Amino acid sequence: MAQVTIHIPPRSYQARIENGLLARAGTLLADVVPHASKIFVVTVPPVRRRWGTKLLRSLHSAGFKPQIIQMPDGERAKNLKTIETLAERLVRLGADRKAVFIAFGGGVVGDVTGLLASLYMRGVEFVQIPTTILAQLDASIGGKTGVNLATGKNLLGTFYHPRTVLIDPELLSTLTNRAFRAGLYEALKCGIIGDLDLFLRFETNRGQILKRDPVEIEGIIAQSVKLKAEVVSADEHEGGLRRVLNLGHTIGHALEAETGYKTLLHGEAVAWGLIAATNIALTVGRTDSVTAGRIADAVLGLGRLPEIKVNPRKILARLQADKKTQGGVVHFVLPREIGKVEIAADVPDNVIINAVEELRRLSRGGWGK
Repeated sequence: MAQVTIHIPPRSYQARIENGLLARAGTLLADVVPHASKIFVVTVPPVRRRWGTKLLRSLHSAGFKPQIIQMPDGERAKNLKTIETLAERLVRLGADRKAVFIAFGGGVVGDVTGLLASLYMRGVEFVQIPTTILAQLDASIGGKTGVNLATGKNLLGTFYHPRTVLIDPELLSTLTNRAFRAGLYEALKCGIIGDLDLFLRFETNRGQILKRDPVEIEGIIAQSVKLKAEVVSADEHEGGLRRVLNLGHTIGHALEAETGYKTLLHGEAVAWGLIAATNIALTVGRTDSVTAGRIADAVLGLGRLPEIKVNPRKILARLQADKKTQGGVVHFVLPREIGKVEIAADVPDNVIINAVEELRRLSRGGWGK
């Protein structure tokens, strides 16, 4: 079992990564959660149908008496109305200040459950058991919670860390190829940010990765979690270093919001965002053509992406409401070389517009669905 510690004062926590871990979830939680706690599993219908019985069996065998509550599936459920609905249900079910919530699902479930836990009775414990590759290698680590507003993604949220994170790559077996590939872009992002070996893994072992080889997938998740843990431990509240994790997310989030969260999976938006950030870096002289070509090849080599049909000027307007915009200035994370990025606040508007135009052109040229 791979174990990664996230060093956050006053209490560090661990992410455990191993194929088949779900069957032992109850035993592992018994070491960190009091048996007297009321356990509430927050999930979505597809995850409950496929994996709910296995999780409940494991929790019951460890002496817990869990209750399941469901929320709607998908990014469009990531809003304050869902938080309120879940909170009212929890009150009716008798959840008190010693309750423990288990986020059992993808990134949306994790973000919503984490925010709910941070607010419910001014804060209760929660646990992450992520079921998508995107959530396993990224969203479940680091304590970011949040919901969307109509004007942008994750504009309401808190920093609130789980008690522990249990990652079972076997849960990925039921993901569609599209959802699986979408999660891989976040791992690729980690490689570009600060792990050359991880990036090289995508270049040399792409076939095994796309075939979901268990050893490759567990390794990719472990390397990604380790990198994110190092960054988060050094900068919990995104005051400086942690901003590098936003590579690909500035334009990616704007694309999601502009398309109403209907046409792009989060990882797909990040993929286009990675290409846009790379093109911006090339245009403003922050990187070279060889590096830009390797990044574009690595992204597009993972499969086709949805076509981009947005007005570039509307994307530019969206960026003004992004959390990473400070004093009206959009801050971009740009790659300098594989494994090294920097923050840039001097990107001209016309460069941003041209980068989005290039995404439109590229997506029409055979890389759009």
